[in-house]
Amino acid sequence: MRRTLLATSLASAATALIGSLGTDPESRWYRSLEKPPWQPPPVAFPLVWTPLYGLIAWGTARMIDAEPDPATRRRLAALVAADLAANAAWCWVFFKGRSPRQGLAAIAVLDGLNLALVDQARRRDARAAGALAPYAAWGLFATALNAAIWRRNR
Repeated sequence: MRRTLLATSLASAATALIGSLGTDPESRWYRSLEKPPWQPPPVAFPLVWTPLYGLIAWGTARMIDAEPDPATRRRLAALVAADLAANAAWCWVFFKGRSPRQGLAAIAVLDGLNLALVDQARRRDARAAGALAPYAAWGLFATALNAAIWRRNR
């Protein structure tokens, strides 16, 4: 698992870096948006995302390594790559694109990929699925938040 964990850790770290470069909660545009009262403070997001990226790396490595078929392992790795790409892309679409509407579409794609990851992990290793479940749950929360921001700022 060490080799797979190294790969998923590097991919998760790259996603965190690319996503953070596209995120600017201090921008004039973002501060001007009306947000729901249940919007967490900006400091909450890095506090949540840091352990989530660790869980993503560990859970996806465990999921991939639990699959004996090499072709299926490659498909699982491609699913992980697609998920992480969608994760980073949402930040850029929402913040740099300044579009809660397009952000909602992007995060809906991410939610589908997150749920597919949890399902694939569940089929192979319950602990991997358990590690990925908080990521999927946070994504659904982020979707609700994105939708609320879009509705308030049409």
